[in-house]
Amino acid sequence: MRQRVPRTAAVVATDQSPDLDGIRAPAGEVHAWVPATNQTVCGLALSREPLLRFPHVAWAEVQPATGSRADAVTAVCPRCAAGMGARRGEKRWKRVDPRP
Repeated sequence: MRQRVPRTAAVVATDQSPDLDGIRAPAGEVHAWVPATNQTVCGLALSREPLLRFPHVAWAEVQPATGSRADAVTAVCPRCAAGMGARRGEKRWKRVDPRP
């Protein structure tokens, strides 16, 4: 059975740092978290891990390529990124001569 990809996710992180406005921002390693659950997208239990919750920060904002709050982020969980629909690149194969 195929699981649904969450549409929106917040962030949990191993550390925090204040941004320019003085609002706390995630730092260190970040994970995707659906706020109504007690675990990250990759399966870490929030009650057992020393992770800080950031319900006001969207998952897209901490991505190193395009995120606005990604300055203090050192690592993005690859399992959470895959669970949120990230792709590693383009197709590895290409059909050269397709059949009619």
